[in-house]
Amino acid sequence: MMNFAVDPGWQPVLDAWRAGPAGQKLLAYLAEREAAGATIYPPDPFRALRLTPLADVRVVILGQDPYHGPGQAEGLAFSVQPDLRKLPPSLKNIFKELQRDLGQQPPMNGHLGEWAQRGVLLLNTSLTVEDGQPASHAKRGWEQLTDALIAAVAADPAPKVFMLWGAHAQAKAPLIEEGHGHLILQSNHPSPLSASRPPVPFIGNGHFSTARHWLSERGRPIDFGL
Repeated sequence: MMNFAVDPGWQPVLDAWRAGPAGQKLLAYLAEREAAGATIYPPDPFRALRLTPLADVRVVILGQDPYHGPGQAEGLAFSVQPDLRKLPPSLKNIFKELQRDLGQQPPMNGHLGEWAQRGVLLLNTSLTVEDGQPASHAKRGWEQLTDALIAAVAADPAPKVFMLWGAHAQAKAPLIEEGHGHLILQSNHPSPLSASRPPVPFIGNGHFSTARHWLSERGRPIDFGL
């Protein structure tokens, strides 16, 4: 049974999606897959919308798909459960850039819940996936919800930084540019396939220090410590 509890600021967006054809079609599909015995991750797909209230968002980091292995996905883009010993390669590169950019030592685990509680919205554009099948729930209806969530964040006038890593995330830029006073940072995805390659390598992009400085100047400091 899916937990639909979210912070009240997100509720109108979620309710409109659930009542519309995209939401109804997706929820029916998820129920059908569960009835067929499919293992769906994460168990709590709306967790980011509980941990990071709309009014508190300072940074948005967009992922694409939840991790599709057991014990990995936890409802926060790029984050994994605290007891997972082997970190996904993209998350390793995020920590590598944090160390290079801010001088932070790699954390003890890959859980990014502290970021979420400080105003970093860790949002995947598709919120569920089936075991061992990447992108299995893409283009099923989640994108209509997550596009609406991104647009809601952009419409709020408080200054925010959007970190768009890779072509999939960068395709969402038009949803943001309609807002005013936000900073959009773009680079390659942190995946090992692209993290060190042109045109804009993820390693060396300086997004964390840029965001920290830009937000601090506008009275909305952010802490990327873990």
